Amino acid sequence: MRRKRTLLLTSLATVAAVGTAWFALPASASAATATLRTVSKWGSGWQDEVVLSNTGTSAMTSWKVEFDLPAGASIGSFWDAEMTASGSHRTFTNRSWNGAVPVDGKVTFGFVGSGGQPLNCKLNGQPCGGAETTAPDAPATTAPTVRPTTAAPATSPAKAPATTASATTKQAAVPPREDLLPVTVTNKTGRGDAVHLYVLGVNLDTGKLGYVDKAGAFTAWTGGGAVPVPAPDVSIDGPATGGSTTIKVPRNLSGRLYFSFGQKLDFRLTTDGLVQPAPWAGGDPNHDILFDWSEFTVNSSGLWLNSSQVDMFAVPHVVSVTGGAGVTSSTGEVVANGRQKVIDAIKASPDFAKSVVTRADGTVLRVLAPGKAADAGLMSPTYLDSYISSAWSAYTSKTLTVTPFTDQPNLKFSGRTSGDVMSFTDTSGKVVASFTKPSTANVWGCDGALGAPNDQVVGPIARTLCAALQRTTLGRLDVQPSGTGADFYQGNPANLYAKVIHANMVDGKAYAFAFDDVQNQESLVHDGDPRTAAITFSPF
Repeated sequence: MRRKRTLLLTSLATVAAVGTAWFALPASASAATATLRTVSKWGSGWQDEVVLSNTGTSAMTSWKVEFDLPAGASIGSFWDAEMTASGSHRTFTNRSWNGAVPVDGKVTFGFVGSGGQPLNCKLNGQPCGGAETTAPDAPATTAPTVRPTTAAPATSPAKAPATTASATTKQAAVPPREDLLPVTVTNKTGRGDAVHLYVLGVNLDTGKLGYVDKAGAFTAWTGGGAVPVPAPDVSIDGPATGGSTTIKVPRNLSGRLYFSFGQKLDFRLTTDGLVQPAPWAGGDPNHDILFDWSEFTVNSSGLWLNSSQVDMFAVPHVVSVTGGAGVTSSTGEVVANGRQKVIDAIKASPDFAKSVVTRADGTVLRVLAPGKAADAGLMSPTYLDSYISSAWSAYTSKTLTVTPFTDQPNLKFSGRTSGDVMSFTDTSGKVVASFTKPSTANVWGCDGALGAPNDQVVGPIARTLCAALQRTTLGRLDVQPSGTGADFYQGNPANLYAKVIHANMVDGKAYAFAFDDVQNQESLVHDGDPRTAAITFSPF
């Protein structure tokens, strides 16, 4: 899942709130005007675009938009403009090909940032006019658990080919199609804990967030407050070890199936959504609960179901789907004693060891993904900085070729670095995207400087860069994406978390970071005509 995202997804993990922040720029009849629009927001991140309109009486030959950023704010990727920075001040000027704007013509450029929105706008040296407002934040359902994204959902049909499944088997009998999709949860853990299940998501017909009961009835959340209040108990009794429980999931739903062991999860409601568990955050009431989740979207194009390790590795589980052709696809199975092997490998690394979270009774609850561990102060926030600098500067003297779509091998973008900015040109030589050098946090989250807007150029390049940096192939392999599993995580320092999780999967597939689906490395199953689905907890 992209996550956001994980996830992405068009689930409660990655539904971005779309709003508009309007800045009325110079209103003179003899000058251009401009508007700054917030395309989407997720937590502290956002994607903005500026539309310049030549409302004057003569053609423009160039333009300049500048503004200040509040403390802590930053801008990462940007397109269709040049950007310079001086402290908190940002200046955008035209590219060589879009400076000329005829009378009544328009030019648009955009950027991805985080923190507060731009302030004190000027166009061609003139102060902005009108009120400055910001778009509403994304619902609380999007923030706590999954890397936010404006990219297509991880369960999106365009990004989730059926070929990602690790194993397929032919069934003798084809299950009938039902209005509600049966999902069977099987417990092979060998643990004696009571299991609690939750089906939470967004109704794709109405856009409402809610929960599903065992019979498949969807109910939208109600209530909530400015201070989050406890959500009603919507848990479903799960299977004891050796048993199975079948629940029904309505079609046109996107979300998560949570499962907890020994204790129910604590969900909270706000006035605009659901606050989900975030055990890496200080004070989260779910910190000492053993739990995990799968992510899914089921709609008219089929089912996308994945096991996610984007935020943490906790309860290994197999996901599977059986389609109308009688074929069952599955992935997510760990090797024998795979959970413990991951834990042991992480504990053996001084850099990652503190990301293993153990309860007072000795139960290992989870291994946090590096970004979550760094946020919690459990590993260095600059861990990847030396590698990032080396990989970024490698392209001051050579060209990086990005071919983001496997089905479009002739669609290529060429990247070169100047200072801290890597810019990409298309085959005509036109600059189509630029990225400032990312921080370690940007790489772990595939956000900030690597923010991926939902388009066909900047977003796909950003995804490719993030995957290459996660896998430490950037700087070594000059065509991206490329390489195989044997080439990944060979740099120093490297993402040990992703490396050992992939190494301990039977098929090598996992969702160890937000864009792990680049080159189909993700633990995802898809079927266009799903008849049944299943989640099976592995022994541990």
